[in-house]
Amino acid sequence: MTPYQNILIVEDLADVADWLYRVCADCFEGADIRTANSISSAKSSINDWVPQLALLDIGLPDGSGIGIMDDIFAVNPSCQCVITTIFDDSNHLFDALKAGATGYLLKDETEAVFTTRLKGILEGQPPLSPSIARRMLSFFQPQKTAPETDITPREKEVLTLIAHGYSVRGTAESLSLSHHTVASYVKDIYRKLQINSRAEATLKAMELGLISRNE
Repeated sequence: MTPYQNILIVEDLADVADWLYRVCADCFEGADIRTANSISSAKSSINDWVPQLALLDIGLPDGSGIGIMDDIFAVNPSCQCVITTIFDDSNHLFDALKAGATGYLLKDETEAVFTTRLKGILEGQPPLSPSIARRMLSFFQPQKTAPETDITPREKEVLTLIAHGYSVRGTAESLSLSHHTVASYVKDIYRKLQINSRAEATLKAMELGLISRNE
């Protein structure tokens, strides 16, 4: 039997909650899985029931799932709290870790990746989405100076269009390039600039003067 006999899922979107329920049922056979769609309902659940594992969304109707961890730890200090969210930025990540989260999984991962990462907790592996693990590693690595000096003129063109909201396919059409060529450019740009999202690409384009802050 799984060591995580009681699992709490805090998620306000019904279809996502059902998906997380199914994933947990597959990963932790025989577990008692309960769902809550708000912080208040989650607090009610733990009044007479102690979870060993909690999957917590951040954007809930009555606050952030990060905030309920103190209540969970009050009834079970050893509970494993895993954030399940769409937010991949450093602020949410490190706020969650500071509050005591032991994992951070992005809900837009493929089900196979999400399931594998979550199930790894049974072997003592922290459940982290691959991009989140890379972000954590990069935070502690020395920052390279002026990475933009490696960006080629063509890559600057691609970065500019991406920052303006163009999709990879739209960028390819605008520059008369193939979709796969632009995808390769984007991959290289992200690697060179040490970024992981479109939002970070937009900020970097501003820093490089490729777009203005008013655009």
